[in-house]
Amino acid sequence: MALIKHMYTAIDCQDAISLANFYASFTGLNVATDKPGGMDGSWVELIDENNKVQLAFQKIANYRQPTWPEGDIPQQAHLDFLVDELDEAEDAILKLGASKASFQPGSPQKDEYEYEFRVYLDPESHPFCLISTKR
Repeated sequence: MALIKHMYTAIDCQDAISLANFYASFTGLNVATDKPGGMDGSWVELIDENNKVQLAFQKIANYRQPTWPEGDIPQQAHLDFLVDELDEAEDAILKLGASKASFQPGSPQKDEYEYEFRVYLDPESHPFCLISTKR
């Protein structure tokens, strides 16, 4: 039974609009800056012909380019997974070896976020989010 309904990658960067335009130029995806944060360039998404997000770009302060696979700076990306039920999906991923991150940035009840989401760490400590498909 698949828990995940859709997934896309969000990439940290210095200039989200520019990087989104770069990827859009050869993927055929459309740049969506009409999402929360998009107009100011803090969050930009690439969407397909069905308006489904395929890739996202997040501007971060003091961005440093990765030197991966060598050097001191690893790659800067995390995965987001859309799910129907957060609690059910959380139980399942914790049983598979994930852990809930101590940092949880917020929720739509108290912040500007449109959807409820939670941050987790995979067994190698890479962050990823489960995002509720319900409003």
